[in-house]
Amino acid sequence: MESLRVGFFTEIYRPVVNGVVASVEGLADGLRARGHSVYCFAPRMPGYDEADGPVFRMPSLPLPTKTPYRLTLPVVSRRNRNGIIKRLSVVHVHSPFVTGWMGLRYSRRYGMPLVYTYHTQLEAYAHYIPFEPNATRFAATQLTRAFANMADAVIVPTRAMAQRLVEVGVRARVEIVPSGIDVPRFGAGRRDEALRARLGSRPGDRLVLSVGRLAKEKNLELLLHALAGARDPSLRLAIAGDGPMRSELEELALSVGVGVQTTFLGAIPREELPDLYASADAFVMPSTTETQGLVLAEALATGARVIASDSAQSRDVLGGAGIVAEASAAGFARALREIPQRPDPAASSSARRAAKRFSLEAQTDRTLAIYRSLLKPAQIA
Repeated sequence: MESLRVGFFTEIYRPVVNGVVASVEGLADGLRARGHSVYCFAPRMPGYDEADGPVFRMPSLPLPTKTPYRLTLPVVSRRNRNGIIKRLSVVHVHSPFVTGWMGLRYSRRYGMPLVYTYHTQLEAYAHYIPFEPNATRFAATQLTRAFANMADAVIVPTRAMAQRLVEVGVRARVEIVPSGIDVPRFGAGRRDEALRARLGSRPGDRLVLSVGRLAKEKNLELLLHALAGARDPSLRLAIAGDGPMRSELEELALSVGVGVQTTFLGAIPREELPDLYASADAFVMPSTTETQGLVLAEALATGARVIASDSAQSRDVLGGAGIVAEASAAGFARALREIPQRPDPAASSSARRAAKRFSLEAQTDRTLAIYRSLLKPAQIA
């Protein structure tokens, strides 16, 4: 079977840990496992050296806000441009910002198809930009529409996001390809009583887990207010992840009276996540801003009971295997109170079945089919 040379252009990459990076890395690994070459172009991160993979770092500058992300400077050496970029089969961009426009420019210059994955609802991140929020959200929507309409194909992870792009005026070809996870690895997660104890869970307690970046768009304040509203001392909350709101959330937990019930774990290595998910009595995701929510798929794969804020994309991901709660403190408080004392084997099996839709193999298959549909015979090596 023909081998493809794929160029990934992404604004966010290692050492940042988030769903976009996990999705990009997962697809790159899947393509390489099929014998295809993947070259990643990303901003240089101070103090970070590559551990593996052909990654080409471009100069970058810090952004004016408190964030781990960088402003890419669109500078590629002549050697990489002539030796790598000119020889690509497909340009696949993962951002509509500087690196995305670089990918667009090269795809047009050298006659290569352009694929764009819509990872992020940009308008939900307006609070990071020091301008009037409504104007920023409008500009973000305009950027999304304009950039997507210049792609040969746009990939979205859920049906809800495909509909969203149509609503904002995207007329380009849109394909639904769920972001993949290592289903067997997460499925191997096991309940660990010693781990539960380290997280503050006593015999008879119900342990609730949240995994993700501690940032405004993740809506974690709602979760703390819900825990307070549940008025149940047997509920214990473990929050895995780090981010700009950590200190604010720690203070909020104390102020609403759930400081003793809440443990902030900080960043957790990905290899430790399967047992963490499997050891919780419920996994919760209060965010409504995700395009998919990779953590939902990860939690399902471990057989966890999943509670997510009611949104079209969460319903798409859960497929009836989890619980959608009203995105309010009262709605989540009701869901928390209903967490059973013992694991439910039937619900766990249903969750694991639902997670099979998010395999890396399925993501790779669907993405390769899109690539090949856009290539002319002469472009296939």
